Amino acid sequence: MLIGTYEHNMDAKKRVIMPAKFRESIGDKFYLTVGFDGCIRAYGEEEWQKYKSRFDNLPESNQNARKIRRVILANSTDCEVDKQGRVIIPPNLCKHAKLEKEVVIIGQSSYIEIWAKEIWSKYQPEDDDINLEELIGSLSEYGL
Repeated sequence: MLIGTYEHNMDAKKRVIMPAKFRESIGDKFYLTVGFDGCIRAYGEEEWQKYKSRFDNLPESNQNARKIRRVILANSTDCEVDKQGRVIIPPNLCKHAKLEKEVVIIGQSSYIEIWAKEIWSKYQPEDDDINLEELIGSLSEYGL
């Protein structure tokens, strides 16, 4: 299970250390793609196939289906962790997530999110705009 929060610095070659606990779960080869709210998502092989199949099964006759498939798949890449536990973040994904130096890597159960620290800080419960009780209440129809 992919849970927890880790902070790392990205080096000049756009490499970031993938936490050892995450590598144990996700493996040394995984897939990066654009995520929601300005992050990058990372998937292991099995979860990537599940995620990708959702887009593969969209009707080609639907314009929005074609758009989302293009955005997600054109901005996806497979990558491998090097011997030092680092992964290279491609330029298009760095731009999407506004990654510069400080990076936060968080587990989301079946996938990982990679955030610019400054952006991630806006999603913390200490933020005055986030009320956990209100959020959970708004999702009660989903069993929360």
